[in-house]
Amino acid sequence: MSSTPYPYEGIREFIAQLPEFVQPIVVAGAGMIPYVEGEGSAALGILVGIHPIVAAVAGATGNFLSVLLVVLLSSRMRESVVARRAAARQATADGATSTLVEDRPEQGASDKPTRRAKGQKRLGVWLTRFGVPGASILAPLALPTQLTAAFFVGAGVPKRWVLLWQAIAIVLWTGLIAAAALGLVNLLGWA
Repeated sequence: MSSTPYPYEGIREFIAQLPEFVQPIVVAGAGMIPYVEGEGSAALGILVGIHPIVAAVAGATGNFLSVLLVVLLSSRMRESVVARRAAARQATADGATSTLVEDRPEQGASDKPTRRAKGQKRLGVWLTRFGVPGASILAPLALPTQLTAAFFVGAGVPKRWVLLWQAIAIVLWTGLIAAAALGLVNLLGWA
């Protein structure tokens, strides 16, 4: 069987010139980008000639590190909002007036749902129907893992549970897409 011409030869040559220890760092950095994530960065790494296991581990690691950062930051934000709302409720109960964000009318809100709003709605349905495990595994079909993690934390899911199931989902999806990329590289004779 003849091989198909390799369309990414220039990128492959550039990556090959990088020191070997830098190549996985580049893949991990790409894995931190929403919508690219672990699976996309691993596939790109494989397509440009990085060893498949190295590319998959680096992509998943970068993706998980970004999710960890999002979970830590969003959980602190949620704790702050919950504490502020509790204080506002207490102040209202004591006779003060409420100034919660929910009491203010939205300004500039559009009736047309955004792509993110549609993904969040779908994710909310999955969270209710399948719980955190199922929603985490299905979530990359709707939103990036970083947004999914923030959504779960905002919904009150414990940090450890979010991190566990996001890690499982990242490894699963990265492994599947890396295997598909490797199969494509081998099928087209780009190895």
